[in-house]
Amino acid sequence: MVDFSMIEAAAGRLAGKARRTPLLRAPLLDALAGRRVYVKAECLQLTGSFKFRGGWSAISALPEEQRRRGVIAFSSGNHAQGVALAAKMHGIPALIVMPSDAPLPKLENTRAYGAEIVTYDRYTEDRDAIGEKLSRERGLTLIRPFDDEQVISGQGTVGLEIAEQAREEGIFACDVLVPCGGGGLTAGIALALEQKAPGFVVHTCEPQNYDDAARSLAAGERLAIEGHAPTICDAIVTPKPGELTFPVMKRLCGTGFAVTEDEVRAAMALAANHLKLVIEPGGAVALAAALFRRQELSGDSVIVVASGGNVDPELFARTLAAGGGR
Repeated sequence: MVDFSMIEAAAGRLAGKARRTPLLRAPLLDALAGRRVYVKAECLQLTGSFKFRGGWSAISALPEEQRRRGVIAFSSGNHAQGVALAAKMHGIPALIVMPSDAPLPKLENTRAYGAEIVTYDRYTEDRDAIGEKLSRERGLTLIRPFDDEQVISGQGTVGLEIAEQAREEGIFACDVLVPCGGGGLTAGIALALEQKAPGFVVHTCEPQNYDDAARSLAAGERLAIEGHAPTICDAIVTPKPGELTFPVMKRLCGTGFAVTEDEVRAAMALAANHLKLVIEPGGAVALAAALFRRQELSGDSVIVVASGGNVDPELFARTLAAGGGR
C-alpha cells in the first residue's frame, strides 16, 4: 500500500520534471462561493493535467531493464498523454489503449508525444482486458491510471504542494475539493495532507450519474455505476472506485459531491473569464462544487483542484458563447 514516504520519494524523482502549479484566486469566485476560493491549477501541468506526475513517478520507479522494454497504458486521454510524454522523456516506447470516442485533441496530442495508439469501444469492450493482453504479448509494463502504487504516489505530490502553498496563505483548516474518477488523485492528495495538513478535509467531486465515489463513500463499500449516461466529463468516467484507492478515501475523505453538467459549464466559463484558465469538464467539477454546493461546505476557505485543461475546442467555444461565466 502507498505510504507517505512513497509520495516523498516520488516528489524527489519529479523534481525538475513536473511544474509546481499555482494556487489562484479571483474576487468574483469568492463572492459566488461565499468564501475564499483557491484554485490549484493542474490544468497548467505538463500535458495539461496532473496525470504527468503519476506517469513520470511510475516509469521512473521501474528497474532499468524493465523500463527499456517500454510501457502500456489505457486512458481516455489525460493518463495517456502523461504516460506518453514521460515515456518519451525516458526514451522508451509507449503503447496507449484509448476509447475511439476520446476527444480528438487528446488522441492527437498522445500521438504527438510519440506513443502508438490502439482504440476500443468503451461501451462494449473491456479496456483492462485489452491492456493486459497487449502487455503480455509485447512484454510491456502496464501503467494503470489509478490502481498503481507509484501512480498514486506521483499524484500525491499535488497534495504536498497544496499543503505548502496553503501555509503561505495562512490556511490551516479547510475543505479540499478534488475531481474524482478512479481515485488516484484523491487518494494521493488525502495521504499527503494527512501528514502535512491534518486540518484539511478532502472531498470527491463527480458529475451526476457517475458519482460512484460519493455513493461508495456513503455506503462504506465500492459500488459500481450502472448504465452509460452521456456526459461531457469524459476524463473522470469510471464504473467504480479503485481497489487500492477506495480504502484510502474511505479512511480519509469526507462526503462526496455530484454536480450537473450545466454547473460544470458555468464553472468552466467562470474560470476562463476570471482566472484566464482553460479547464476541461472533468477538471472543472470541483470548482462547480465550490460554487454551487456552498451550503454543504464549512469554513472561510476552500481549495479546489482544477485537474486538467485538455478540452475539445468546439465544446469550450460553445461553453463560453453560452455566457455561463458572466
